[in-house]
Amino acid sequence: MEEPHRRIRAVHSESTITVYQAYAPELGLTAVREGRFPAAWKRDRMTWIKPSFLWMMYRCGWGTKTGQETVLAVEITRDGFEWALRHACLSSYASGVHADRATWQRQLKSAPARIQWDPERDLHLRPLSYRSLQLGLSGEAVRRYADEWTVAISDVTPLAREIHGLVSCGETDAAARLLPPERPYPATDEPRP
Repeated sequence: MEEPHRRIRAVHSESTITVYQAYAPELGLTAVREGRFPAAWKRDRMTWIKPSFLWMMYRCGWGTKTGQETVLAVEITRDGFEWALRHACLSSYASGVHADRATWQRQLKSAPARIQWDPERDLHLRPLSYRSLQLGLSGEAVRRYADEWTVAISDVTPLAREIHGLVSCGETDAAARLLPPERPYPATDEPRP
């Protein structure tokens, strides 16, 4: 079956969805230990959450990039995730979706969440022909994410390193078996293109 051009793929249950972020160890490991984002985590800036594990691996270089050495799996409520989707604006102008560029800019300025569709990645982190969601959270959405929606935070850095090691050795089948079991997410309010 062919993948649609845009789709949310994620690990999810009836009540939660898992998203990924990467941080420096002092922040990431504190979040894991406390089960929530610590005071040092900046609630006044945009934070990007990624439901795709492999897109996160592309972004953080399998947890090797400076300041992104600790890869977190953040389990959040589906209600919160869907609130963010309902209150989001596309991160770039799309004719046919927005009345005009000025209207999009006004929506972007006031929206607490941003939708960005980026190429999904394979095990070698090469871009695929279809896209996965990145969701940028700011203002009210950041506060809700950190203080209301977060159910659990776990360190998946060892998993990232194990998968990367297998890929580096050419053992892609073994690596693929370790990937988190992402499947299409049935968003009640499907994000705009």
